Amino acid sequence: MEAIQVLKGMRDLLPEQTAWWQRMERELAGVLDRFGYQELRTPLLEPTALFKRSIGEATDIVEKEMYTFQDLDGSSVTLRPEGTASAVRAYLENFTWKKEPISRWYYLGTMFRHEKPQKGRYRMFSQVGAELLGAAEPAADVELIDLAVECVRAVGLSEATLELNSLGCPACRPAYRERLVAYLRVQRSALCEPCQRRLETNPLRVLDCKVEGCQKVAEEAPRILDFLGPECLSHLEAVRAGLESMGHAYRLNHRMVRGLDYYSRTTFELLTGGLGAQSAVAGGGRYDGLVAQLGGPEIPAVGFAAGLDRILLRLAELREPPQGPPIIFVASQGEAGWRAALPLVQRLRRAGHKVLSDVRAGSLKAQLKRADKDRARLVLVLGEEEIQAGAVSVKDMAAPEGAQDKQVRCALADLDRLLGEKLGGVK
Repeated sequence: MEAIQVLKGMRDLLPEQTAWWQRMERELAGVLDRFGYQELRTPLLEPTALFKRSIGEATDIVEKEMYTFQDLDGSSVTLRPEGTASAVRAYLENFTWKKEPISRWYYLGTMFRHEKPQKGRYRMFSQVGAELLGAAEPAADVELIDLAVECVRAVGLSEATLELNSLGCPACRPAYRERLVAYLRVQRSALCEPCQRRLETNPLRVLDCKVEGCQKVAEEAPRILDFLGPECLSHLEAVRAGLESMGHAYRLNHRMVRGLDYYSRTTFELLTGGLGAQSAVAGGGRYDGLVAQLGGPEIPAVGFAAGLDRILLRLAELREPPQGPPIIFVASQGEAGWRAALPLVQRLRRAGHKVLSDVRAGSLKAQLKRADKDRARLVLVLGEEEIQAGAVSVKDMAAPEGAQDKQVRCALADLDRLLGEKLGGVK
């Protein structure tokens, strides 16, 4: 019988990999909490119309990347490809704007896109994102960018660089779009096939294409910064001043756009090396029109999202695997030793220690081999002699061979004190 394998673009995360994820998620949650952002959890499955109306029907995501299917009741549903649309839907459905003037939310979860799997990019992937709803002021943009930078740095990517741009607003963008399309039509033959289609449906995306020929065309394209109206220009200058006051270095990149239709004014990305063309690990910007676009009032908003799979890929290149708390391995001999080990294991775990034992029992030699393989710091041995003496033998796996304290016998009543000395109070 043919073995069943994981679907293309999906993957298993084995225990040695989930240690990275758990550490990263803890660090991110800590940063977001310090900034005052509260966690939001939305369904994996949403009405398809939510993403068509928010992301834009002419985007790559909606046209060819969404996992969309018909539910049993005949309605069209989609596995969420990004988190902002779901956050705004929840914001509206629960009338949040009536309860609080400003909402600071974050999410940490799984998204789905049917795109070509490549380095750091999967069809089922994880994102952390944050949304600040209710503030149109540049200070909100600065806070959100500072938060994104801090999140990336907290997990260990201090090398990440910041790029900034403005996409203008509905008042100033049409003139730029007209000029850009006129320029791109002249250069049409130099564009890749997808960008030739984007020229008519979503021309700004041509600026972000990674194909070499398209990049050359984009480099000489009209700059959207030259078309900003007074209000959008003033907003951008205020954001720049705020970032500079906080010591954030950045580069203005007129070619940097976002792949979703709802963005306006401020857009930004955080880039890191080692990932080839997929160098962006986080990005976001302002989306003042999205709440109204989904049927709500005019509520300004700004947000960002970071791809955790890409971040983790880069971290694995830069850092040693995370180390968990020290392990205590309890080894026993015989039926009496096994029975005595059970309450000892229970007691140590309830005290907060990480404790392993070999439930198969076996010889003491085999158990010590298992303890070594599990990288245990201490091995507690319970044999007939230890049981009769009300004691336990403690072997320090980190001590050099021949050291006086490599293995000692300790009364059970004194075990907590000894563990504190050996482990330095670490649990």
